[in-house]
Amino acid sequence: MTVVSAPGKVYLFGEHAVVYGEPAVPCAIEKRATVTVEPRDDGHVRVEAQDLTLNGFAVEYADSPASGPDVDVPKPLIEAATGYVDAAVEQARDAADAPAAGFDISVDSEIPLGAGLGSSAAVVVAGIDAATRALGEPLDRRELADRAYQAEYDVQDGQASRADTFCSTMGGAVRVEGDDCSRLETPELPFVVGFDGGAGDTGQLVAGVRSLRDRYDFAADTVDAIGDIVREGESLLAAADPESDPSAELIGELGELMDINHGLLSALGVSSRSLDTMVWAAREAGADGAKLTGAGGGGCIVALDATTETETSLQYTPDCEQAFRAELATDGVRVEDE
Repeated sequence: MTVVSAPGKVYLFGEHAVVYGEPAVPCAIEKRATVTVEPRDDGHVRVEAQDLTLNGFAVEYADSPASGPDVDVPKPLIEAATGYVDAAVEQARDAADAPAAGFDISVDSEIPLGAGLGSSAAVVVAGIDAATRALGEPLDRRELADRAYQAEYDVQDGQASRADTFCSTMGGAVRVEGDDCSRLETPELPFVVGFDGGAGDTGQLVAGVRSLRDRYDFAADTVDAIGDIVREGESLLAAADPESDPSAELIGELGELMDINHGLLSALGVSSRSLDTMVWAAREAGADGAKLTGAGGGGCIVALDATTETETSLQYTPDCEQAFRAELATDGVRVEDE
C-alpha cells in the first residue's frame, strides 16, 4: 500500500491569463488530497472517493468507467473526478511500462471539488506519484509535474496550464509562464479563503474567456493586463526577504494588485454574485486585498489579512459556506506511507 498526498492552491495572481502564455503565481496551501494505491492482480481499476463529493462514491472498471457513480452532485463534477483519476492511472502505467496494471485506489480530500483550489491537480499529482511508487518506478518531481499536466491537458481538452500541477508537485509559491515553471522564494503570506459551497464549470468558463478574447481587442488587452499585474507582483515578492515576516507595505501593495486582478477577471465574466459578495465582505473587514481564485463562476476567494477580521466577517456572510486561514504548503507532494 502506497499513500501520497499533494496540496491544493490559491492564485495570488494570473488565472485565466496563464492559458494564453501570460505568467501566473499560484501558491500551494495546506489543504491536501491523499491518494492510497494498492496494485491488483487483474487489470481492473477500483476507485473509492469519500470526500470529493457530498456522499462519496465507488466505481470499478476494466479500461474506462462503464457507469457513473450515483451521487447527489452535478454530473460534470463526477465525470471530471473519475476522468482525472483515469488519466492519472494511464500516466502511471505509461511511466512504469505496465499497460495492464490494475489498482485499488482510495481518494480522500480536504479540497472541495471544483472550488478553484486545485482539487483535480492535487488528485492527479498524488495519484500518479502513488501509482508509480506502487509499481516500483517512482518519478522525479519534474517528470511527475509534466505527466500530471498532460493528464489535466487530456481531460480538459487542451485547455489546461502547467500552473496547478506544477504548484501541487513542488509546493510553495511558483511562477508559471507557458512551459517555463520555477519556484519563488516568498515570505509566508496571510491567506484567508472563503468558499461559497459551489463550483464553476472550468471548461465553460475558459471557453467563455476565449470567445471574448477572440471577438474583442479590449478583452485580449484585459488578459494582457492581468499578465502585467503578475509581473508587478512578482517584482514585489523578489524584493522581499523570504526568511522574515512580510512588511505591511508589501502586503498592502500585493493586496492592491489582487483587487485590480479581481476587477479584470470580473470584466471577463468569470466572477459571480457570491464571489463578489465575499470579496467585498473581506475588503470591508479590512483585508489588504481580495479576489476570486481559480476558474471562477463560484467556489472560492482568497484574501490577504494578518488579523482575524476577514475570517470572522466571511463566517457571517450569507454567501460564504466556509472560511479558513490557509498556510503555505512548502513541501508539495509528499509520501505519507510506503
